[in-house]
Order: sequence, then structure tokens, then C-alpha cells
Amino acid sequence: MSRPARALPPQLPAAAAARALRRAARFVRRALPLCRAHTVEFFTRGLWERLVVPPPHAVLEALRAAGPLARPLAGASGSAAAPCDDDMFSSAFCENSEKLIDVHLFALAAKYYSLSNLGVCTPLEDVLEALKGKSQGATGIKADEFMNNKKSHEVQVMSELVDNIVNYCGIKQVIDIGSGKGYLSSFLSMQYNLKVYGIDSSNSNTDGAHERNRKLKKHWRAYQSRGRTNLKTQSLEKTNDRPVESEMKSKMINEELLNNAKSLQSRDQVIMQDLVPSCGFTEMGTFETRTETEADLMRQTKSHEGKLSEEVLAILNVLPADAVEVFSSSHRNWGELCEEEKVQRKKTSLKTKATKSSESNLYLPLTSCITAETELSDIITDLEDCVMVGLHTCGDLAANTLRIFAAKPEVKAVCSVGCCYHLLSEQFENQEECCDKVWGFPMCQYLKDKGWCCGRNARMSACLALERVAVGQMLPTESLFYRAVLQVIIEEMYGVTKSDRHVGKTFSKSSSFIDYVRRSLKKLELDDSKLPDSCIMDYYEKYKHRMNELEAFNMLKVVLAPCIEVLILLDRLCYLKEQENIAWSGLVKLFDPVKSPRCYAVIALKEESCS
Repeated sequence: MSRPARALPPQLPAAAAARALRRAARFVRRALPLCRAHTVEFFTRGLWERLVVPPPHAVLEALRAAGPLARPLAGASGSAAAPCDDDMFSSAFCENSEKLIDVHLFALAAKYYSLSNLGVCTPLEDVLEALKGKSQGATGIKADEFMNNKKSHEVQVMSELVDNIVNYCGIKQVIDIGSGKGYLSSFLSMQYNLKVYGIDSSNSNTDGAHERNRKLKKHWRAYQSRGRTNLKTQSLEKTNDRPVESEMKSKMINEELLNNAKSLQSRDQVIMQDLVPSCGFTEMGTFETRTETEADLMRQTKSHEGKLSEEVLAILNVLPADAVEVFSSSHRNWGELCEEEKVQRKKTSLKTKATKSSESNLYLPLTSCITAETELSDIITDLEDCVMVGLHTCGDLAANTLRIFAAKPEVKAVCSVGCCYHLLSEQFENQEECCDKVWGFPMCQYLKDKGWCCGRNARMSACLALERVAVGQMLPTESLFYRAVLQVIIEEMYGVTKSDRHVGKTFSKSSSFIDYVRRSLKKLELDDSKLPDSCIMDYYEKYKHRMNELEAFNMLKVVLAPCIEVLILLDRLCYLKEQENIAWSGLVKLFDPVKSPRCYAVIALKEESCS
């Protein structure tokens, strides 16, 4: 399969990616004690005294003045910021105690080692411009008719990119890994006429995807009704501009069209033949002569009906085949049809049969657990050259998506946006575990050689949304405070330091701290009867003046979040750079980070020789 002679955008050289990874890893390693601390243990482990020297108010002031919460560094629009001394940043921490001593330097370093400032990303506009070629275009379906604003934003941006990738590669099959309820998959099939297989490990998600597929029937009927309304309006507008001698002819034409529409509305099934251009107007041919005006009117009216038919057929092409019931029967006898209509109906029938035989579902949800060793051909019987995509694939699934892409020749490109970093498996986190396992982190050789380990708490910190905090969305300080004080109560009153049970979203259901504690103890299966209200409030009063410490500590973790994400994403990019069969790879910021904090995609295309 030959690829179009269009140049891909300049990519980050492998050496530059590796250099950026080494520099970011050096800073994050110094900040790991902060990253690995859990706010639940804030009071029980004395985290502020152990890890931070400046007072809370000084930390908050410094972060607002110089950190990522303030204005971006120069050069943050895509190119790297001005070179800084890595050794200077390392002095933000005490060499011996590892405590944070200089918040100003810490804030500058956290900003500097973010993706937006390292200059390692390729602008989305450059990628789209390079990939764009002869595309079929979209059908004009609006994503916000199916999903909320956040999901609509993600799906529209990513589907446009995926459409450009498949057109560049000259293929039509897309495999959506971790497809969930099929938001991206269904939109790709409807909007861009792609054959999409959505694979998810959850049966409930697959069932939800099937339910969404069912609802597409209603969407189809809405388009059908809208088309009839437009046809009627356009015909009426044309007749108002015609001479008096044409009014009778126009009226007869419009009445026939309206009668056809009413006939369709009275049926439960969609009769395809009533929507294609009809030669029924020949019934008007009893007039032996026609004026030019009348002939012109007929041509224009049939043109409007033809446009509706094209719109209807276009929607049929992109909807799943089982979303619309198409019947070959008609309420008119075959012998009464003109030759033109017979030919048209034969074409429609052949098109329908071809669709049912070769593409019975343009979007097919499947249930399967994907690992790095998964054979796609075992899941998809008609597997062909394809693009693999993933929108917010959780944990190891994002890493395994890249591994499958690198290993399978039929996967020509990948576009993966990961999330849930805390669910990643780490090779060097639990040394006693099986050494032969395929791990989610690290992937690249450099971090493997260094035995790099973030730890679960650090990976959980990477999921925090700095951009949302920067625009004024507050941290849930009170709920975090409640949980930290509860931990003190649990350890001191019940002697419990670890539990397999979780408090969950108890805070949102609680009317007070006392209510919160009692609800939580019940969830943890601890007897709350031995704990009077006065005792609970004593704990609250003891720690409430330290709530500002907890706020400042969590802000430090939020500011560090992008740096940990840099480590994870550059690890994935460097892994792709190590593969020999990849023509282009890069990190691309797809989404508005306020709407969708996990906004970076790992994109790669294979060499032409692998086609």
C-alpha cells in the first residue's frame, strides 16, 4: 500500500527525547519524597515536619508568584523555554535531609520540566496540516447530541485526527482499545464512515455500547424527518417565485411529495424506495406540451428531491447496518415503475446487500481483555490494515496498546491518550513479583537500566489537574482534612494502620465531621459506639488550625503532577523511538487541559515497508 507523497511534520529526534527524559527524571527523583507522600497520612506521619521547611503561608505565596499557577515561562507556546541550570534546580532540596527548602526554585523547576516548556511536543495544527489529503469529509453530525461537553470536546478533536491518520495511511479499519461505551467508536463510524471495532474488557461497557447503537435509530429518524421538512420548505419557496401558470403544477407536485412523506410517517419501517428520486412525476405527462417554465420547475423540484436522497444515502452509509431496517418491497407495483426508477432501486438493493455481507456493522463493540501478547486476529476475524486508537485508556492498557502497535505489522498507526496512571504496574516497585511479567512502567531502556520507580502515590499525584486549579477550581481541602483526621482516630482508637476497605465518597453524604466519622467507621466495619461525639470533636479541634498545612502540601503535589506525567509520557515516546519500524512518533496536545486534564496523545506511524 503506497503512502501519499506528503511530508510528516518534523519530529523530535530520539536523542532529544532521551535528553529531556533524563533531565526531567533527575528533578523528579529529588522530589520523590513529596510525590510519594499520601495526604491520608499527613498527620499520622508528620509529613509537613518531615518534608517541608518553609511555613505554609510562604509556600502558597511562592507557588502563586513563581510557580505553574502564575504566568507561563517564556517560550511555552511550543518551543523549549530558555535554558536553565539543572544543578540550580536541584538545590531546592536539602542534600542531607531531602526537605524542600527553597519553594521559589521548586516552583520554577516544576514549571520548567513540564511538557509545555520542554519543547518536546508537536503542535496539533502541524500534524493535521501534514496529514490532510483527499478526505471524504464529515456528515455534519454533532457530538454534543450524544454526550456531555467534556466527552464531546475529546471525541470531536480526536476523531478528526484519527480520520486524517487513516486517510494518510489509505486504510478504513480502526480498532478502539478500551472503548468503554463507544463514544469515540460510534462517532468515528457515523461522522467519518470508518469501520470501527471497539474492544473493552467490561461486559457492562459493551452492553452500554450496544444500547447507544440502538439509540442511533432514533437519530436516523430525526434526520429523516428533518430531510422531509427541508424538502417541503424548499419546494414551497420555489413555487412562490413562479408565474401564475405554474402554480397548479407546483401544487400538484408538492401534494404528491407531502402525501409520500405522510405515508412514510405512518409506517414503522423505513421504506428506502420512497426516499430515492422518483419518476412518479411522469403521471403529469398527460399534458402534450409544456412551457419552458414548467420544465424548468420540474427539473429544480427533482433536483431538491435528489439532494434529499443523497443526504439520506450518505447517512445510511455511515450508520451501522442494523440501525435502519431497509425493505425491498414497495407500495407500488414493479410494472408501474419507469425504467429509471427500476435501475435506481436495483442499485439500492445491491448496495444494501453489499453492506450486509461485507460490513454488517460499521461499528462493532466487542468484549475482550487486551494484553501485550493479544493476537488481534483472534478477536477480529476480518482484521486488515488498521489504526489503533485509545481515548483515556487506563493504566497498563495504554502501554500495551503501544506494544501491540510495535509488534503487529497490520497496525499501521497508533493514537493513544492514557489516563489513570496510578493503575500502572511498575517493574521495580515490588521486586518479589514475577520478573517475566510485562510491566506498564518503565517501557524505555534508559529508565529500565536505572531501575526507575515512581510508586503508586506518585503516579496518583500525576493524575491531579494543575490547569483546573490554576483557573480557580479549588482543591477539596476540607474533605482531605476530614480523611487525614479520621486516620488519626482509626490508628489511635482502634489500632488499625492498614485496611482493605475504603471510605469512598462519604464526605459528600455527611452533614458534619461527626456524621462523617461515624459513616466512615461503619464502612470500615469498626464499632463507633465506643466513640462519643465529644471525643470526635476533640480530634477535630486539635487539628483544625493545621488545615492550611494540608492545603499547602497538596498544592505542592499538584504543582509536581505535570512533572511526573512528563516522566511517564516521555518514557512511552522514547520506547517508540527505540523501535526500528516506525517512521514518525511524537507527543501531541489534543485537548483543552481545563476541560480534559489528560490531554496528551502518543502518536506514531510505521515505515512504508511495513505495509
